[in-house]
Parts: sequence; structure tokens; C-alpha cells
Amino acid sequence: MPYGFHNKILRVNLSTGEISTEQPGEKFFRTYFGGWGLIAYYLLKELEPGIDPLGPDNILIFAPGVTTGIPIGGGGRNAVGAKSPLTGGFGEADVGGFWGAELKHAGWDAIIITGQAEKPVYLWIKDDQVEIRDASHLWGKPTAEVEEIIKDELGEPRARIAQCGLAGENLVRFACVINDINRAAGRTGMGAVMGSKKLKAIAVRGTGQLPLADREKVMEIGRWLREHFKEEWTGDLHEHGTDGGLIFLNESGGLPTRNFQEGSFEGAQKITGETMTNTILVARDTCYACPVTCKRKVKADNKYKVDPIYGGPEYETAGSLGSVCGIDDLEAIAYGNQLCNAYGMDTISAGVTIAWAMECFERGLLTKEDTGGLDLHFGNAEAMITLLEQIAHREGFGDLLAEGSLRAAQKIGRGTEKYAMHVKGQEVPMHEPRIKFALDLGYATSPTGADHMHNIHDTSYESEGKAIQDMRSLGILDPLPADTLGIEKVRLAKYHIDWQVFWNCMGLCMFMPYSKEQMRDIVRGVTGWNSSIFELMKVGERALAMARAFNYREGFTAKDDVAPWRFSTPFESGPAKGVAVPAKDIQKAIELYYEMNGWDKETGAPTAGKLHELGLSWVADLLYGS
Repeated sequence: MPYGFHNKILRVNLSTGEISTEQPGEKFFRTYFGGWGLIAYYLLKELEPGIDPLGPDNILIFAPGVTTGIPIGGGGRNAVGAKSPLTGGFGEADVGGFWGAELKHAGWDAIIITGQAEKPVYLWIKDDQVEIRDASHLWGKPTAEVEEIIKDELGEPRARIAQCGLAGENLVRFACVINDINRAAGRTGMGAVMGSKKLKAIAVRGTGQLPLADREKVMEIGRWLREHFKEEWTGDLHEHGTDGGLIFLNESGGLPTRNFQEGSFEGAQKITGETMTNTILVARDTCYACPVTCKRKVKADNKYKVDPIYGGPEYETAGSLGSVCGIDDLEAIAYGNQLCNAYGMDTISAGVTIAWAMECFERGLLTKEDTGGLDLHFGNAEAMITLLEQIAHREGFGDLLAEGSLRAAQKIGRGTEKYAMHVKGQEVPMHEPRIKFALDLGYATSPTGADHMHNIHDTSYESEGKAIQDMRSLGILDPLPADTLGIEKVRLAKYHIDWQVFWNCMGLCMFMPYSKEQMRDIVRGVTGWNSSIFELMKVGERALAMARAFNYREGFTAKDDVAPWRFSTPFESGPAKGVAVPAKDIQKAIELYYEMNGWDKETGAPTAGKLHELGLSWVADLLYGS
């Protein structure tokens, strides 16, 4: 009997209506775990290089991990993957809430969607019963309304819904998949792939239990979290959400401001998590089985009408729709967050793309003739709201911005390309490498484009504390300054990033304060495998290597691993005045990181020897022949 997984992958061909089950076996799950690893496996196995990400040949994968659905904090995560319409490379996004756990409780380890429906449809899964249903009446509606309609017509108030919004229907390249109305698989444009397949939603109801090899071991760790989470940094998450850290970043000179031109924002205090708690917060929310309750529900009834059903801004949103656009109106940010959740858009890419337009407008590279009459000076909250509406509907100037900042800049020209803050076409998140240098390395080399989650945040390792203590099991013994990129920092970044990717295979929330030993024990308790920390880190390294291999097949090379130029330009003011990531240091760090990972210095792909070492000889054969 398998533990932690069901050995059942659901396959749905929307072109033919065929529904089938695949059973890959225990060795497959121990090798790839789920999430990122499972997605990378099937994209490499089944996609022909060069296919249109928004065409019928792309495949869309919903992949929980082996530990998704376990009854302890953090067990509500799943990944969504496909070839990205934003970057043209490996696309993967992760999301919390309840949907992933519900799918596991319904008896499924993943869903692979192929083909393209002739008209809008949604998928209804109740345990082992699967049905493709008409969704024409749902097309064009906001996410909260879609969820209500589906639950009513199914007579299943406890069903969980994942859906693409209006932005996905309109093929906005950074459209996301929304779970539970206000949880976003935000990055790389997975909502656009879902919309291109005319798959409006996947509704799931699971009445089963996830089999655990050692239930008491798993529950013991769950009890530890419930009893101690307020003593860890998760206590701050409970109080003020992820936005609680905004003021610290501002005081450190690391709050992205006005399209990353500055690192501190004069209006920061108005948009912090504490300010949110004291003004518009009406409730705290949580994900499956999690005691931390870090999610926000906010309400406003003034100029902007904000409905708590759409949750509240995370830090990334407070930054991307706030400081990056020079906006300090918290209610406008909350309303922008509501629009993004209602329409299914990544708040990071949306905000940074708008900030690109604002900087170009202020520099005279864009005019009101380009913007349809909009005044795009930094700080214009009304313009930000208008553009979010236009982007989702693909109307006016928003139709151009719906392509993302890189494509928009390439179309406009006039030197605007310089101010698009992206890596591989994906906009940079709300974390500033000039106060944590190795983050720049992670941005440059990420196969998904700029990402902050499968990345290193150097400031965690500056002093003796839990982070460095936890890394000692991997041989990292001493704290390191945040503003260095030497050999030891690159080694630390490699180990940390491999482990972060493992989180995305495992199906656990990265915000949980579990040590590596606890994560190993969770895996052992769930699966019964005699897994070691070494084995688990190799799962992450293997998944990362497969994503790099996928990008190589799609035409990416080492030349695409470029750190944004702005981060090597010193701040002109603020607490970090004069600080920059030295361009020569970041290039040397990238080259060393390549060597440590076994990536070819010209192609950026894993070498045949590295792939064999990772147990990926089949990938070596794909890339280099047998």
C-alpha cells in the first residue's frame, strides 16, 4: 500500500473528451515527489520543443506533492505548470489554500490537461468520478461569482475550485490560476494557458483520507507547530501577515520603490502590515490545517469598495501596487489586489509592468498619446486601478501591458527596454538585491525568470540564528555578510536554492518554521521511506536540473542568465545610499554557480555527467543522444 500518494494521475484530453488514469509507481514518486519535479518530468517527456504556449499542444499540470493534504500546518500547497507564455520557458507556480489538499483527498496525485476544448468547460472531480461540464455560462465572470455558481449547481458547498479568471480568458501573459477565490498560483502565466484551453475551472470534492505510514510521527510535528509557531517568525506572520516585514525593508533601504530606482519609500508607513491590521483588516484567514492564519481579509467602503471575500494584500502586492508604483494609498492597493484576484492576474507582474510604464512616462519615452490619455506619473493610484482593468479586459493601453513589460517595451522601442525590470521576461519580485547580493544570482539563474521563493535571502544568514543553525546539517557552518558574493556565499546559495526547490516538490508551505530534520521526519512519517536530508536535497537539485534542461531545449542559453543592470547601479539616496551589486562580482558568481551545479558554461544546460549523477540518464539522452 502506498503512503502519502495514491499512484493515480488523472489525464484529461480536452480535444477528444478522453479521461484516463496513469499509475507511474512508487519509484517515480520517490524520485520526483510531485509539484515542480513532476511538472518538469512531464514537460520534458511530452512537449515538443518550440510549441506555442497558448496553443493546443501545450500541457497544463496541476501537481500537489507527496506531503500535500497531510493534517499539519503547511500541507495545503500545490503547483501548476506548463510552458510559460510569459517567458517561453519552464513555467511553474505554487499556491496554498485548500484545493491541493482536496485533490489528494479525492484520491489523485496530479492532473495533466492536454488539448483544447471547442467551447468553455470545467472539470468536476468527486473522488474517483470525473466529468467534463459546460462552462459557457461562467465565461467572463469574476472568480467569486464563478465559485458560487459552481457550488450551487453541483450542490456541493464544500467543493474547492481552481480557476482562470477573465485575464486568463483574454490570454494576459501573466494571468494566474486562482484557488479558493483569493489564493494565487501567481507566476509565469499559468492562467493564460488554462484560458487558452478554454478550461474555466476545476472543481474538486474529496471524501477520502491520505494514508500515512506513521501518523503519530506526523501529528507530533503538527502539535509542535501549533504550540510553538508564535515563538517563531510565523508569530509575526499571524499578527500582520507577510506585509509585516515591509517597514523593516524600508528602513534597510531594500523596499523596491518607483520601479526599483530607490530602496526606501516616504509613504511606507501608510502601507505596512501593521497599518493594515489597525485600519482595514476585518479577519484573519488560513490554509488547510494551518494554525498560523497569516492571510488577511480586508474591507473598505470609501472611494474604493473592497470585499473581504477577495482576501487582502500580501507583501508582494503592497510592494508591486504600492511602493514600486509610488503609491501610498492602502485602500487603493487593497482594491487593486481585489481586481487581480477577481480577474486572475499576478500582482507582481501587473504592478512592475505598470511601474515600467510610469518610469517611461516620467522620462518622456511614453506620452499621453501612447497611454490613451492616462497620466502615468508615479503615485497616481487612479491610473494604476484603470490599467489593471484595462489589462484584464485587454482594452486601451492595457492591451499592450497585458503582454508583460519586456514584450511591451520591445513593441514600443525608443529605449524603453532599458527600464523593463525582468529576467527572461518575468518581472522582478519585491526584493532588492542591493541589500542581499546572492538574491541577484538567484534571479539571474532561475529557470522560471526572476523569482523570490526558490531563491536565497542573504540577510537570513548574516548572524548566528536558526537559519545558519539549520544549514549546518549541509556543512554550512558560519554566518556570511549579506553584501558578499564569494565562494562560500555561492556555495550557500546553491544548497539553499536546491532546498527551496525541494519545498516546491514536497507540497509544503515555505513559511513554516520546520527544520531540515523535521522535514525529513515528515517525509518518513508520511511515506515510510528511509529518506535522508541528502536524498531530499537531491530531489530539489534534480528538479532544478530538469527545468534547466527544458529551457535549453526551448533555445535558452547561458546568455539568458542575466542579472538586471539596475541592481549594479548604486542607490543615490536612502539608508543604502551608494550600495550596488558589483557587476564583475555577479558575473563571477554566476560562472562559479554554474560549475558547482554542473551546468555547461555556454548552453546553461546540465552536463551529461551531472544528469547521470542525478539519475536522469533519460534527460541526458534527450539532450545529447544515447
